[in-house]
Amino acid sequence: MPQKWAAMKKTLLFLPGPVPVAQPVLEAMAWPMINHRGPEFADLLARMERGMQPIFGTERDVLFLGSSGTGGLETAVANCFSPGDSLLSVPVGVFGKRLADIARTYGCNVEVLETPLGAAVDAKALRERLARDAGRTIKGILLTQNETSTGVQNNMRELAAAIRDHGALTIVDAVSGLGASPFEMDDWGYDVVVSASQKAIAVPPGIAMVAVSDRAWQAIERATIPRFYFDLRKAREFARKGQTAWTPPISIFYALAVALERFHADGLEANYARHARYASAIRAAFEALGFTIFSRSDAHSVTVVAATPPSGVECAALLKTLRENYGVVLSGGQGELTGKIVRMGTMGDVSEADLVGAIGAIELALADRGVAVTFGSGTGAAGTVLNGRVAATV
Repeated sequence: MPQKWAAMKKTLLFLPGPVPVAQPVLEAMAWPMINHRGPEFADLLARMERGMQPIFGTERDVLFLGSSGTGGLETAVANCFSPGDSLLSVPVGVFGKRLADIARTYGCNVEVLETPLGAAVDAKALRERLARDAGRTIKGILLTQNETSTGVQNNMRELAAAIRDHGALTIVDAVSGLGASPFEMDDWGYDVVVSASQKAIAVPPGIAMVAVSDRAWQAIERATIPRFYFDLRKAREFARKGQTAWTPPISIFYALAVALERFHADGLEANYARHARYASAIRAAFEALGFTIFSRSDAHSVTVVAATPPSGVECAALLKTLRENYGVVLSGGQGELTGKIVRMGTMGDVSEADLVGAIGAIELALADRGVAVTFGSGTGAAGTVLNGRVAATV
């Protein structure tokens, strides 16, 4: 091992992903290899699907791809549409725009329904735009459950109701939200929902999960965009034999098996509550320290908090001080928000003590940058939320 890696300091990772991974999950990756065309892998794959279905809120197919979440989103687009199809993109940040770019790459005509940065999608505006499409020329709608670039979470139940009467196929980027807040794919009527291993389920990167409705399978049979590796028909064909179409990342599957056991041992509601509590604690701490929360009050994400630092504090300098002096790693802004916000994640193997420790480090880093800090104001505000004296809010 190179010396620089051997000497790497332990850090507290509060990123929007990848996230800290629990030791039992990491240890599972050292299990021996098995035949990915054999019965042991078939049993593993079946357990994965059973574990993921309630998290998606579906009884339909959940397929597993050896890729990042972006690979899962490309799969959704390439399988469901044809060149020239008209799609409506409804982004609330960088990753929603990326999904639109994927669709354009495959020859789709993409219209964008704009939403101000920091806001969630206005269900009324979406409903009105679809109502004007009397000829049903819009074949698909591209949505984001949770946008880590802005710290925004959409109300997916409301958006589903706004879409329902139109009939367009829906693709949902749920990469950074699934498992952290309720999602009811079947009840809400979404068609293709994509997530990934390295977010709320807290596994290393390497697996995308794609849940597919019956209606989406009909669209997949009609679609004419060429696909090979990312062909959901092949993925389903092999899944029915207990296999993946291509060589899977077996070690990541092991990790996912253990992570799902841990997730369901806690229960869905406990996982949702923990993310909401952590996000609320971070917002309270940031506000006590003079930060301005970027997301609007009705649009807060539970997996990442985006905020503008106090006046005079440069984001890059603050992040560097935190990383180098205190071993706490947060993220900066992306795209047009570069240098304007910092982002702190809530996902992964993070304890309340880790969270309070990181906020204490932020207090110290602010003082290092010349801010007059009342030490304990941030940690106290967070502790009040964590101890239940102030109710956590989404």
